[in-house]
Amino acid sequence: MSETKKASAGDTAGTGAATETATVPAQAASPEDREVLLKVEGLVKHFPIKKGILQRQVAAVKAVDGIGFEVRKGETLGVVGESGCGKSTMGRVITKLIEPTGGRIEFEGQDITRLGTRGMRPLRRDIQMIFQDPYGSLNPRHTIGSIVSAPFRLQGVEPEGGVKKEVQRLLELVGLSPEHFNRYPHEFSGGQRQRIGIARALALKPKLVVADEPVSALDVSIQAQVVNLMDDLQSELGLTYVIIAHDLSVVRHVSDRIAVMYLGKIVELADRTSLYEAPMHPYTKALMSAVPVPDPKRRGAKSERILLKGDVPSPISPPSGCRFHTRCWKATEICKTSEPPLLQLAPGRQVACHHPENAEDQAPGDTKLLAVAKEAIEVVTLAPTEADDAPQELTKELTKEPAEGSVTEAADAPEAVAPEAAADAGEDSDVQPVDDAGDADGADEAQGSSGS
Repeated sequence: MSETKKASAGDTAGTGAATETATVPAQAASPEDREVLLKVEGLVKHFPIKKGILQRQVAAVKAVDGIGFEVRKGETLGVVGESGCGKSTMGRVITKLIEPTGGRIEFEGQDITRLGTRGMRPLRRDIQMIFQDPYGSLNPRHTIGSIVSAPFRLQGVEPEGGVKKEVQRLLELVGLSPEHFNRYPHEFSGGQRQRIGIARALALKPKLVVADEPVSALDVSIQAQVVNLMDDLQSELGLTYVIIAHDLSVVRHVSDRIAVMYLGKIVELADRTSLYEAPMHPYTKALMSAVPVPDPKRRGAKSERILLKGDVPSPISPPSGCRFHTRCWKATEICKTSEPPLLQLAPGRQVACHHPENAEDQAPGDTKLLAVAKEAIEVVTLAPTEADDAPQELTKELTKEPAEGSVTEAADAPEAVAPEAAADAGEDSDVQPVDDAGDADGADEAQGSSGS
């Protein structure tokens, strides 16, 4: 492991029954001292909706709507949020597989926002992506050897010992047999295909790797192996990761800092210890309360979860003001009318909320709750039973109207998994550019992204 990812006994790997136990890396002592590798400012990506014979634009899907962050060399930034919040679209934009609508992207101090295919070709060695869909990202007509060796061929790189030997080494590195060199993608399972994608992305030893759900297609016994592999390669090759995921336990294991996205916006950005121990944004608190604790020793402990009412609003017409106010139990009039900026409320912690948790209220004069706030959530209490082996009783109680300026005391659980709330339905709609649906937009780019 690298010095920035040493073992820490206080965290959990989140890989359950993994055959290979993953050690939990510790955070960097002073990440602000490292050089900035990637800088994003005001990034916007809108997908136009056109109708009629003349194909006039009548609306736009606001997949990413003005986000900014920095990624420093050697660190791992985790990005979490519900399906449909724009995570995958953001990953494709910062790797220039999709052109941004607005904003600025800097890589090693160079503005790459408007670079075309020709201008990006030299940078493809340094910026790679692991795609979420292990089926659409591999060309079914090419052998595995041809797919993994494509970066060497397109960039004109001749590895020591020859291309075939290096490809076989990469396959073995990600847990596949070197004998798979001449096989085709249809002969592999989804998890094996994902490992092929990882091997292709790491072939040229890039500086930045954007991993879109890199282990979601893998079974639990392989997840720890792949996560540890990525950690080891980060130490060996000096890699920098942006990891997009739903599983907060995996993100907690691999990340130095974590960005929480909701409906195209970053609502909280903090180091992983602070985020898990004391989330400041109400949405982050709801995410943290969403996971059952798979620990038999804590089976009898009382715990509470926050269940958000309603669906995620449409990215075509997001709510005014704070985009989370339609599902927030702390929403007041200012939340409906004024969009909260992403401010630093504590060292290393940025939050976009007028009424944050575990921090000073940013609008203390506005205490009258909106009508939607009074019924925004439901608290589910897992009460302990008398017998250890008896199933836990599940009691539900609808939250009462909280006092002005106060918050319903809900979940304080530090560990969570991001809920997969109803946004997956957006993947079946006619407009499919947001988050997971972005795979449809980038399947062709995926096949040549490693070297083109």
